[in-house]
Amino acid sequence: MTKGSAQTEDTSRLIDEKIATLGDWRGAMLARMRALIREAEPGVVEEIKWRGVPVWSHGGIICTGETYKTVVKLTFARGAALADPSGLFNASLDGNVRRAIDLREGDEVNEPAFIALIRAAVALNASTRKK
Repeated sequence: MTKGSAQTEDTSRLIDEKIATLGDWRGAMLARMRALIREAEPGVVEEIKWRGVPVWSHGGIICTGETYKTVVKLTFARGAALADPSGLFNASLDGNVRRAIDLREGDEVNEPAFIALIRAAVALNASTRKK
């Protein structure tokens, strides 16, 4: 096992623990969104930053997964540059760079649109990487 894979396994375990610790709808929602992110981009890298916030990256940050009392917030690092024809972004709409999706208890997720948004974020990261 390489050092990088050990770090990835440790990070994935920490995210698993965070989800389990939540123990309510927020944990279930974060787990579902994490599964969709992994489905959309199997090569995604999971990280923990900023005091335990899960971060998903591929050639740059795709999004973060923050949990609050009433929302699970998925903040896309470069969301303002992404097309969102399904209108998933519903928070942080006035910023110049980021956009977020706030998910509340009982919310239904447009899974195909979310997967497309993840793939678009990965493509944007790839298109602007320094060569």
